[in-house]
Amino acid sequence: MFRFEKFDVWQKAIAWADLVYRVTQSFPTDERFGLTNQMRRAAVSVSSNIAEGCSRTSDRDFARFVEVSYGSLLEVVSQCHIAKNQNFLAPDDFELIVAEAEQLARMLSALKSRLKS
Repeated sequence: MFRFEKFDVWQKAIAWADLVYRVTQSFPTDERFGLTNQMRRAAVSVSSNIAEGCSRTSDRDFARFVEVSYGSLLEVVSQCHIAKNQNFLAPDDFELIVAEAEQLARMLSALKSRLKS
């Protein structure tokens, strides 16, 4: 097992990306290379940056990758607003993604604080 796989925040990020993939399956096919792709790539980026950050030799470098993960998380939240406004995303799915994102954001912030202290 790799070090990053032991982090609860990484496991949560994987589950959240799975959720984003699931809810974007119902998006219109003409959005496959637009909003669907952007949301999925940004969601995957959250866990990917945690994993990559674990490979760094200093906590400061790792913390920078956690910051990038946080940015990707917020990117998806912003895109969810657009998807909801375009009626691609059901209100219940929007609420679920955002609630999970809020929890993940807290976990990322806590990890970043630990790394910087």
